[in-house]
Amino acid sequence: MSIDYPSRLPRVLLLMSLVAAAALVRQLPHPQNFTPVGALAIFAGACFADRRLAVLVPLAALVPGDLTAGMHVLVPAVYGSLALNVLLARRLRLRRTAASTAAVTLLGAVQFFVTTNFATWLVFYPHTLGELVSCYVAAVPYFRNTLLGDATFVALLFGALALAERALPAVREPVPAAAN
Repeated sequence: MSIDYPSRLPRVLLLMSLVAAAALVRQLPHPQNFTPVGALAIFAGACFADRRLAVLVPLAALVPGDLTAGMHVLVPAVYGSLALNVLLARRLRLRRTAASTAAVTLLGAVQFFVTTNFATWLVFYPHTLGELVSCYVAAVPYFRNTLLGDATFVALLFGALALAERALPAVREPVPAAAN
């Protein structure tokens, strides 16, 4: 099977535009942890055909904001966790439904919470079981906004894509041509 790669250009431009818009929204004032960051990772994993591009694009969208806000010691954990969310969302490429997208969004938010707060414990807390529990308990209030932000922006990104695909056939996912 082959795919006509020039036919992908309108779709890639649309996807990149949606990613750029979400990255810009991150720069606006917002409640703590209510950002499009997790949604960007899920959207890219589900929508970009090239796995490398799917990982690179949302991480690259974060760099300008992190450079202006200031890089911090947890950036590797945050970026690694978001890359993992991209890979989790790759499952949505095969079959994307509202339920499967919601499940990946929830799983991604939980994974991000567990991973980044474990890194927080490693860097900032004494390494005891009690302090690990304290670290996670202290982070619970932030999880609500992370999950709400991810769910809101996943709905907006996938909704915008669905509207564009309905209105503009050129941005639909190319279907592989049958081999002759």
